[in-house]
Order: sequence, then C-alpha cells, then structure tokens
Amino acid sequence: MMDSQRYHLSLTCDGRPMMHGWWGDETTARRKWTSWIGKRGGVPGTRITLTDEEAGAALASWPDEP
Repeated sequence: MMDSQRYHLSLTCDGRPMMHGWWGDETTARRKWTSWIGKRGGVPGTRITLTDEEAGAALASWPDEP
C-alpha cells in the first residue's frame, strides 16, 4: 500500500514555514518541487526541501547548500 504522505515538500522563508505538501508518489513530489522553485524561488530567503519521510532522508533542496 502506498503511503500518501511519504514525500514531504516544504517551503520556508527566512526559516519560517510557509507551505507544505505531501505526496505518495516520488515523481509527482519532484514535479511539485520543481514547480515551487519556478513559482516561489525568486523570493529572498526561500528554501524548498523534498524529504522522503519513510527513509528519513532529504532528496532535494533548493537553493543548493554552499
């Protein structure tokens, strides 16, 4: 059975949570991650992170760590 909240997408601005989303499919979650970057990535202080909650691992983060 697919966990509908396995892939967690979060957007923070200056460290404050602004948006969250959860998906059961990694392909969909990655497409949303890319979309969020395009729509909200220009805001200073923005950080967008995709996490696999089941594995407890970050899959993608924007912007890249220095």
